[in-house]
Amino acid sequence: MEMGKKEEVLRERLLEAGKIAVAYSGGIDSYFLLEMAVSVLGRDHVLAVFCRGAMMPEAEEAEAIRLLELLRVNYRILTAEVLSVPEFASNDKRRCYFCKKYLMGKIQECAHKNGFTVVADGGNVNDREVYRPGLQAVEELGIWSPLAESGFTKADIRRCAKECGLPIWDKPSQACLASRFPYDTPLTAEKLQRAGQAEEILHRAGFRACRVRVHDTIARIEVEREDMERLIRDTALLHAVKDVGFSFVTLDLEGLRSGVFDS
Repeated sequence: MEMGKKEEVLRERLLEAGKIAVAYSGGIDSYFLLEMAVSVLGRDHVLAVFCRGAMMPEAEEAEAIRLLELLRVNYRILTAEVLSVPEFASNDKRRCYFCKKYLMGKIQECAHKNGFTVVADGGNVNDREVYRPGLQAVEELGIWSPLAESGFTKADIRRCAKECGLPIWDKPSQACLASRFPYDTPLTAEKLQRAGQAEEILHRAGFRACRVRVHDTIARIEVEREDMERLIRDTALLHAVKDVGFSFVTLDLEGLRSGVFDS
């Protein structure tokens, strides 16, 4: 389907819905959906619901809220106690299913209390091509994924977001902090915070796309291949990451990649 047709289909389906609440994560997908929904339906017929919690770095949370205010959309902020979900705290391989069920359940409840019966997320076509157990929870709860339904890929979303002038059209994907740990590694707020702090140090140094995978007291850094030499040469930066609470800092020579613990 051509890009113009995809946009036309999306607008038609948003119009049919008439009024939607968007499960907003702070990423480009849900932000683009919000922008489109506001454009088609008007601000009074759109609500963004954002969950803050230990699964997200503080800097990401602050940026997500700043973007909501920039869009001038109505929004609600919920506090999610994700570590109260046993499968999340134990880092079960299907933790995303249980966590998504919990988070989306809270978002649905908030949406309904505010008069919104349709809850949508920013899921796209590519999400169905990788290991995403959370998709089952989305389907079970009846969460609508209009971008995927209209044929939008991640590349489509970035392209349209750029054309719309959205400030985060090229923002690297940000997965839940639990993904920084091997499955079955028990999670705590302190461990998640440490991973988030280490990545924030790298972000501030200009490494926009990076991951800090945590193996007990070892921080395994993933960056794009073209950034490896710069990282290796920056001894002060590596020491700053180490000072967050690691005994050793290593560089993954395979570079940045998603889902490394899923294989």
